[in-house]
Parts: sequence; structure tokens; C-alpha cells
Amino acid sequence: MIDTLDFALLTRLREVLGDQPETETELRTLGEQADAWARTLQAQTESSERRLEALAADPHAPLTEIADELRRVARLRPALNEATGLLGELETRTRALRTTWLAHQSERKRPGAR
Repeated sequence: MIDTLDFALLTRLREVLGDQPETETELRTLGEQADAWARTLQAQTESSERRLEALAADPHAPLTEIADELRRVARLRPALNEATGLLGELETRTRALRTTWLAHQSERKRPGAR
């Protein structure tokens, strides 16, 4: 299920950032989901890194456990980097949408504006 959520969220983020139509509500919801996903990936990465430190300190730690944690970090780190990058782009997109909306509202309120 987590992989499905990851795929669906990343797909939607790419769509929105690829100029698909969106609303501020959708951007806010998507931003909250992306932030939660990035925090989850960050926590999982930090957990694996702590586990690796503990395994490295134990001279009797099985190499298979060390290898499993290394693979997990190798899988999580790129996903975290992508999620963080997409979240930054989404925040930029959201600010641009708000700026455009505010400018439009300002123009409507000027005397003589339509």
C-alpha cells in the first residue's frame, strides 16, 4: 500500500507541476500529502541510519542485516530527495497561483476596472 501511495502521490505531483489545471484547495491538499510523505521518508531514512550505526558498533552483527539496511537507505534516499524537490516546486507553484489571484483581485477593485 505504501508503494501505491508513493506512486500515486508522485504521479499527481508531476501532473500538477507539468501545468495540469489545479485549484488552491487541491494544491494545499497535495502539499500536505507531499509534506507528510517527505516526513515519513525522512523518519524511515533516519531510522535505518541509526540501525546501521548500531550494527556497525556490534562486531557480531550479521552482514545480512547490515546489507538489508544499506539497501533500504539506498532505496529511501532517492525517494526522499525527489519528494523534497517536488514539494519545493509545488510550494513555488502555489505561491505563483496566489500571486496571480491577488493581482487579479487588485485589478478588479481599481476604479474604472472591469
